[in-house]
Amino acid sequence: MSVERTLYHFPLDPASRQVRLALGEKRLPFEDKVVRYWEQPEELAALNPSGLTPVLVEDGPDGRLVLCENRAILDHLEERYPEPALLGREPADRAEARRLLQWFDRKFDYEVGSFLLHEKMEKRLLRLGAPELAALRRGREALRAHMSYLEHLLAERDWLAGRRLSLADFAGAAHLSVIDYFGDVPWRDYPAVKTWYMTVKSRPCFRPLLADRWPGLAPAGHYDDLDF
Repeated sequence: MSVERTLYHFPLDPASRQVRLALGEKRLPFEDKVVRYWEQPEELAALNPSGLTPVLVEDGPDGRLVLCENRAILDHLEERYPEPALLGREPADRAEARRLLQWFDRKFDYEVGSFLLHEKMEKRLLRLGAPELAALRRGREALRAHMSYLEHLLAERDWLAGRRLSLADFAGAAHLSVIDYFGDVPWRDYPAVKTWYMTVKSRPCFRPLLADRWPGLAPAGHYDDLDF
C-alpha cells in the first residue's frame, strides 16, 4: 500500500523534531515543507486552524488524512506503523513513556523553552528586540533542574523510560537539541545525560536535524559534532 506523506514543520521547533525523529526511526519516507508559522501562512491554517506545527498529511488508497501537532501524529504512527515500537511493549513502559512525553511538552517547554527559545529564537524571528537577561537566567536555572532530574533517571535506566529506546527519548532529545543549537546546555555538568544524548544523536534518524540551519540563527560550534 503506497502512502505519500508531507510534513509541514519548522526545523527548530521541538514538536516538529519529535515527529521527524519518529518518521526516520520507522523509516517512513516523507516530503518536508518548511513553514514560517509566525507569519500565519494560509496553507498551514487551512490544514490546522491553530496555525501550529507540525502537520502530517498522508495521501493513500483510502484518501487523505491530516494529522495536526505532534501527539496526534505520534499516536497515529505508533498505531498504523507499529514496528519498531516506540512506546514500549509492556503497559508500564508505555505509561512511563507517555508520562515523559507530557513532561517535556508541558513542563520542560513551559519552564525552559518558553524562556530560552523565546528570548534567543522567537524574538529574532519576530523582530522583538534583544533578549532579556532575567528571562535567560530563569530559563537556564530551570534547565539545570531538569538536567538533574534526567541525570537521576539515567542513573538507573538505559533509556529515559526504561530498557528500550522510546518516544520519550525522542521528545527529550528534540527539546534539548534546539536548546543545544544555541549552545545553552551545560553538558559537562551532567555526564549521564551527555552520554545518552550522544547515543540518540548518533542514530541515523537524527542526521537531518544536525544539518538544520536557519538564516540569522547560527548554531553553536559543537552542534553537529557527534563526539562533542
